[in-house]
Amino acid sequence: MSPSDFDHAAGCLPDECFRTPPDLGIMLGSGWGDALAMDECLVRVPYADIPLLGRATVPGHAGELIVYMREGKRIVAWCGRRHWYEGAGWESVVLPVEILRRMGAEKLLVTNAAGGINPALKAGDFVAVKDHINIVGLNPLIGSHHVEWGSRFPDMTEVYSRPLIEKLHACANRLDLRMMDGVYAFTAGPCYETPAEVRAYKQQGADVVGMSTVPEAVFAHACGIKVAAVSLVSNLAAGIGHAPLSHQEVIDAAECAKPRMRSLIDGFVARL
Repeated sequence: MSPSDFDHAAGCLPDECFRTPPDLGIMLGSGWGDALAMDECLVRVPYADIPLLGRATVPGHAGELIVYMREGKRIVAWCGRRHWYEGAGWESVVLPVEILRRMGAEKLLVTNAAGGINPALKAGDFVAVKDHINIVGLNPLIGSHHVEWGSRFPDMTEVYSRPLIEKLHACANRLDLRMMDGVYAFTAGPCYETPAEVRAYKQQGADVVGMSTVPEAVFAHACGIKVAAVSLVSNLAAGIGHAPLSHQEVIDAAECAKPRMRSLIDGFVARL
């Protein structure tokens, strides 16, 4: 990737996007697109109008950039993401984070829907990601090094900010939501994991598994942005549950959990 790859995309966004650094950037995963409480909407841009992104191709991803105000805080929300498995390369996956960096964002909340591996989890639970396992080793930092993206060899000891994780737990406790800390296993997708793979991930220490979040978190952390990530457990992973897995199950679980998702994000924003 080259910084020039992102210049055109940034240049197509309204000036208002860059007028003031946001208090928080949010990346909304599968089913999370409607989980925003807004006082005032400042900007709405469909992904179709943003070079490198284009229309969302995965159901449950709204495909829209929103800049809004909530309780005096300026928030930039990416409603939907692009995934490595879509085949468009790393540029479309990390573009939202790069745009946030150019806006001056210092904090990022990443959300996703994930399969539960830990037997203590059930569908509808939340997991604050404390660490991750990059199962496939894919990394958006592979390639030419650019100093604006941080160190060539960034430390990964604490990708997910402990103070931000504590804010997530404070919100969950106040709202009486089931939330635990957990390790997120990142797979390339788009097929779901086999039962044997899930058993292997469990032995490695994974609590949930999914096809996103890690590339964005790695890139953001390397750039010096503090990251929090939260998973909605939409289903039990292969071999843990008994039913075949489907993306519709993910969408249905998110729809059911939407009021709780909205309250969690809103509470997190209030604690910034």
